Formats: sequence, structure tokens, C-alpha cells
Amino acid sequence: MGDVNYNHELLHWVSLAMILDYLVDYYGYDELAEMVRINCFTSNPTKMSCLKFLRKTEWARLQVQGLYVRTKKEEMSRKK
Repeated sequence: MGDVNYNHELLHWVSLAMILDYLVDYYGYDELAEMVRINCFTSNPTKMSCLKFLRKTEWARLQVQGLYVRTKKEEMSRKK
């Protein structure tokens, strides 16, 4: 299975809200702000403000989705 297909499978049926919930639970807003440098994670972050920004800003959404895929892959490799 190619890496692109694998990434697609990890994002299949996962909403942006679910991705954000997972990353906030896993890292917290402070660490997310270090990993993905966008203001919605640093300046009074709320789920709704982050979702609003990510839905209209493709480059930021792609970074967050990429972090989600990398985190899930690391998590799965540790379980093996």
C-alpha cells in the first residue's frame, strides 16, 4: 500500500472536528501551537474559533491534517 493511499485511509470518514479533538486531547493547545504555528492555537484558543479558521484556510488545515496522520502513524507503530 502506498503512503498516499495510507494517508487517505487515515483521513477517511474523519471530520476536521474529530481531528482537532484528537490533537487537542493528545497534545493540548500549547504544544499544538509549537508544532503548527497558527494564531488560533495561541490566542485564546477554542474549538469553534480553530475550526472556523481551519475550514477557511487550506494551508493551515493541511498542516493540521498532516500532524494528525503523523501522530496516528506513530501511535500505531508503538502498538505493534
